[in-house]
Amino acid sequence: MLRLPETHRDLFKKPFGTLYGSIGELLPRLSGRAVYAVGDVVTHNLLDAGVIPDVAIIDGYTMRLPCTRLPLFRARRRLTAKNPAGTITDELAGAIADLVRGPPGVLFVDGEEDLAVIPLVLAAPDGAAILYGQPGEGVVLRIVDEPAKREARFMLTCFVRE
Repeated sequence: MLRLPETHRDLFKKPFGTLYGSIGELLPRLSGRAVYAVGDVVTHNLLDAGVIPDVAIIDGYTMRLPCTRLPLFRARRRLTAKNPAGTITDELAGAIADLVRGPPGVLFVDGEEDLAVIPLVLAAPDGAAILYGQPGEGVVLRIVDEPAKREARFMLTCFVRE
């Protein structure tokens, strides 16, 4: 398991992509791409906009409170993984890689999915669109390419293996 030390948490508060005020603003950028969603509210808002993500990663919470808008959709595959707050477990990274290889699917995280975008960028194919919520600001869109993967690999150097 990788744990993010408290001393590096501030580095992860800035958007890891382009910040948009709403899902509607970025919908044109999703056309023709695999779409991956991290977070209950982002997934719910995508579904409301008529976009079914290839992979959704949810935990039943938003901003540490139970999510009252659980995204419900039919996914061929449903996986679960344990992932405590502030960590990236091998179980989480493995489940993400598995779903990316065989979409569509949903990953229910027992714990917290906030850092799942890092292993998701590493597992996703070039050109894929990854969306996640930026609390109080909107939604972040990251198009997967080599610079995104390089940045994700760098982010992992901030973690400590336990």
